[in-house]
Amino acid sequence: MPVDENYTRVSEFVIVGFPSLQPEYFVLVAWFFFFLYVTTTVGNLLLVVVFTLERSLHEPMYIIMVSFATVALPKLIARYWWNDGSLGFHTCFFQMHMIHYFGSLNSLILLTMALDRYLAICFPLRYPTMMTNQTMAGLTLFCWGIAHIFPGISTINFSLMPFCGPNKIIQAFCTIMSLKSLVCVDTSRQYSLAFAVAMFILYVPLAFIIFSYICIVISVLRMAKGQGRMKTFSTCATQGCIIAIYYIPRFFVYVTPFIPNLTMTPDKSIATTVFYSLFPPVINPFIYCLRTKEIKQIFRRWVQKRKGVMPTKHGQIVAVTMSN
Repeated sequence: MPVDENYTRVSEFVIVGFPSLQPEYFVLVAWFFFFLYVTTTVGNLLLVVVFTLERSLHEPMYIIMVSFATVALPKLIARYWWNDGSLGFHTCFFQMHMIHYFGSLNSLILLTMALDRYLAICFPLRYPTMMTNQTMAGLTLFCWGIAHIFPGISTINFSLMPFCGPNKIIQAFCTIMSLKSLVCVDTSRQYSLAFAVAMFILYVPLAFIIFSYICIVISVLRMAKGQGRMKTFSTCATQGCIIAIYYIPRFFVYVTPFIPNLTMTPDKSIATTVFYSLFPPVINPFIYCLRTKEIKQIFRRWVQKRKGVMPTKHGQIVAVTMSN
C-alpha cells in the first residue's frame, strides 16, 4: 500500500508494557524489575571481577561468561515507576538492535560453550592444544562481532520504513515483532527475512548443541568410574539449564503464530519474552558460583582472608596475626 509522501513521521514511541496491568500494581512491578536489574548487574560484575583478578580462572570455559548486558530494564522501570514509557525514534531502534544483538550473542555463546564441553569430554587428549585461551578468546570476539550483522540488517530495513500511525508498543521493549504492526506499509517481506534470520541464528546453534550433548552422553556412559560420570553430568547440567531456559520459551513465542487455534494473549506473550530475555542473565552468577568448584574455593579464600585466616600448603587453616 503506497504512503502519502506528506505523512507525519512518528518521532517517538511509547512502551505500554503489560496492557492489562492495573495502575495500583505499577510500583510493585517497578520494584520487581529494579530488583532484577540490580541483581543482574551486581552479580555479573562480580563474576567479571573474579575472572579478572584470579589467574586460575583465565581458562577457556570462563572467558565466555563475561558477556552480559541489560538494555531494556531501565526504560521498563521508568515506565512503571514514573509512567515514562516514551522512547525517541532512533533510541527505540537502537534498543531493538541491542536486544536482538544480545539474543543472537547468547545463542552463539551457548554454541561456543557446547563446543568447549564437546571437545573437553569427547577429545580430552587433544583438548589442551585445540581449545587454548587464545582460541576461546578469538571465538568469543568473533561471536561478539558476527552477532551484530544479522540483527543489524533487520534494524536498518525497519528503520527506513514509514511509521505514520499509532506509536504505542504493546511490549516491554522495542522488538521487530512489536514494531511491525506500527508500519504503514506491508512488512511481510521484511518480517519474513527477519524471521528467517532469527531461526537461523537460534536453531542452527541449537542443532549442534543437541548433537554435542548426545555425543557427550555417549562418551560419559563409556566411562568406567561412576564418580567421573557424575562430575561430568554435573558440569553439563549447568549449561543444560541455561540452554533450556533460553531456547524453550523462545520456541513457543516464535511458533505460536503458525499453529492454528493456538494463541497467546499480549500479557502472556510479554511475560514469556521478559522471562527468556532477563531470567538467564539473572541466574547466571548463581548457577556458576554455586556449581563451579573453582569459584566457590576462591570466594571461600577471600572470606578467610577478610577474617584473618588463610590456608596452609597442606590444606590446614591457620590464623593470621594482624600487627599494628
